[in-house]
Amino acid sequence: MAQYQSGIVADANPSALFITLNQTRNPDATSKVRALLRQSVQLEQQCNQENPGADLHLVVAIGSSYWSQIAGDKAPQDLQPFPTFENGEMVAPNTPVDLLLHIRSERKDLNFKLAQQIMTELGDAVQLHEEVEGFRYLDSRDLTGFVDGTENPEGDHRAEVAVVGEEDPEFAGGSYIHLQRYVHNMGFWNKQPVKTQEDTIGRTKEDNVEYASADKALTAHTKRTSLKDTEGNSVEILRHSMPYGDTQECGLLFASYCRTPENFTLMLKSMIEGDGEGHCDHLLKYTRAVTGQAFFAPSVEFLSSLS
Repeated sequence: MAQYQSGIVADANPSALFITLNQTRNPDATSKVRALLRQSVQLEQQCNQENPGADLHLVVAIGSSYWSQIAGDKAPQDLQPFPTFENGEMVAPNTPVDLLLHIRSERKDLNFKLAQQIMTELGDAVQLHEEVEGFRYLDSRDLTGFVDGTENPEGDHRAEVAVVGEEDPEFAGGSYIHLQRYVHNMGFWNKQPVKTQEDTIGRTKEDNVEYASADKALTAHTKRTSLKDTEGNSVEILRHSMPYGDTQECGLLFASYCRTPENFTLMLKSMIEGDGEGHCDHLLKYTRAVTGQAFFAPSVEFLSSLS
């Protein structure tokens, strides 16, 4: 099987950079971007060789609307634009960009150094859209105070969930990525009693115990995102989400990796449109998505083949 980029399944790090870029109209831009994609694995390896213990990972991913410009007509079979939903004030916008650089490690300084090196290599071939620094908050909690990523797959199952297999042989080893930046209304959230917060999530706050299914409100976040397929199997994604922010604005940089885009789309639809009987995700009363982007992170071999 083709080799996936290491950052797709590697365990979480305490520090990350999510950098989204758009190609410029510079006549050499496409060739510069292809060159960077080709050497991305070597850049990651070099950094780890020079800094043992850094556990640095670089995932490069190509935007759904930009794919053909970089990789030609052959595309992953399920690559499509970010799914948009709207239900009153609950929205999931589509804000497409060309490229994603997801850099993470045990050291913030190395993330910064590698990002600088990449941006120097790309030069005037790209224009920065957003650069968001994610960080581990307390014991892997969201800024709401609840542990995040509890339902993530573990061990070998991470690759089973996140990496394309023989269902699409030409793009095996790749991963579909969906990225959203959420802005939290912390003032409103912090005014809520802890019990209201726990009922909104469907989990206890301090000791991270999930409510029994029968005790969850149909509007609880864990109810709306814990889905089953037609055969009764769990609908899973691998989350690489991280808190971000400063004293003026903060939230969650939500990152979903999966072997199919369908799982993320089903979860997002369940959150915003609900169950068809008016039960949508009440967590969205306290946070709002301001970006939404769809990418594909190709295999190592595919990146090396870009001419």
